[in-house]
Amino acid sequence: MGIVAFSEGDEFDVHLPLVIIGAGACGLVAGLAAMECETDVVVLERDALPRGSTSMSQGFIPAAGTRFQAEKGVEDSAELMARDIQHKNGDEADPAIVAALADYSGRVIEWLADTHGVPFDLVEGFLYPGHSAMRMHATPRRTGEELMGCLLNAAEAVGLDILTQARVVDLHVDAGKRVRGITLERPDGSHESIGCDALILACNGYGGNPELVAKHIPSLKHALYYGHEGNQGDALLWGEAIGASLKDLGACQGHGSLATPHQTLISWALMMRGGVQVNGEGQRFSNEHGGYSEQAAKVLAQPGQVAWNLFDERIHQAALEFEDYRNAEQGGAVRTFGSLAEMAEGLGLPLPALESTFTEMHTLAEHGEADGFGRTFAAETLLVPPYRAIKVTGALFHTQGGLEVDTEARVVDAAGEKLPNLFAAGGAARGVSGSNDSGYLSGNGLLSAVVMGAIAGREAARELKRHGS
Repeated sequence: MGIVAFSEGDEFDVHLPLVIIGAGACGLVAGLAAMECETDVVVLERDALPRGSTSMSQGFIPAAGTRFQAEKGVEDSAELMARDIQHKNGDEADPAIVAALADYSGRVIEWLADTHGVPFDLVEGFLYPGHSAMRMHATPRRTGEELMGCLLNAAEAVGLDILTQARVVDLHVDAGKRVRGITLERPDGSHESIGCDALILACNGYGGNPELVAKHIPSLKHALYYGHEGNQGDALLWGEAIGASLKDLGACQGHGSLATPHQTLISWALMMRGGVQVNGEGQRFSNEHGGYSEQAAKVLAQPGQVAWNLFDERIHQAALEFEDYRNAEQGGAVRTFGSLAEMAEGLGLPLPALESTFTEMHTLAEHGEADGFGRTFAAETLLVPPYRAIKVTGALFHTQGGLEVDTEARVVDAAGEKLPNLFAAGGAARGVSGSNDSGYLSGNGLLSAVVMGAIAGREAARELKRHGS
């Protein structure tokens, strides 16, 4: 797998103006956007069924200024959304990219809903850490699997060509760093080649490559990887070989709430509605409202690399709107206790420590004070019996660093010069989460995949039109 030097006279089996590698949300949205410009395009997918990292997510896409927000009386703006993103990442992301994604986000959501029938609505009831307004848009079941189904239906409706079981192994690049085509491998080991005038890399990051994770994110090298196994860093390695600029390779989305041993994602809504996490000693160890990405490393630092999500019936009822949570309950991950004493015995936690943890929360709520981690508690959200508990661990979901791109999704080199015809989005591109695990604002992954994917498809098609392809 790598880069093949292209020479004039080399021939391909077929030729298409635009090739997109990866049929997750990023690649599908890029393809839909390119087709609106009447561009002939094919999306190549290594798996038999397009899933990608999107199918393993909750499918939440942040967007500002949508009619879905207006219908619920939510006031928001692209400027506020951009400020939230930059505040979470410590102003480490490219402000031009952040502004472009925030500005375009609302239009992309409404375009997908109105033109392609994706049944979005606004996720209400709580704010994810770092967001100043409710701006998460999701399909009814609140799963990435459902979102992928909707996008695949849209692709079929418009006739977007998707070639599955087509693993791209080589890019053919000429002396001017122009991608002239690709070679793909079929399951039987046979190879086919496709020439192209432009290429979009939508094949996600490198979370499934232990060597690259250990090199760039050593704090999570022993974390459970809860992402698509195809995320081997192909785009990163291809781009590096061509001379692309690589940025923020230590950035990632972790998650501190993956049910174990069930390996089911438990929504951070449990924490935002009043839940807490305790370790095997019955003690809280962090501000659970700080962010679920950086919480992964904090959970992994606890005895046995596990923690317990503690919540109550009120939160349980609210969490039932999430299909992942319902699956976790059906799988036996959610345990119920009538008192702290029952919970301590059932979970093997020291009762005095657990009682002290709950007493502290009540005292803080009564006096309106923050704990040593900076979290405050409100009387109306304090936990009451019957209590619920889920054993969780920390996990790596996906990486956020990658090929540096401009606001048109064009890949650039170290000098900031655009590569001739290479575009990247989603996990293949540098995201907006800064340089580490703490800069991830909820939804940043799908924001980069869906919105930058739409930009990549549109701009690649426009570039081809300009050059008569």
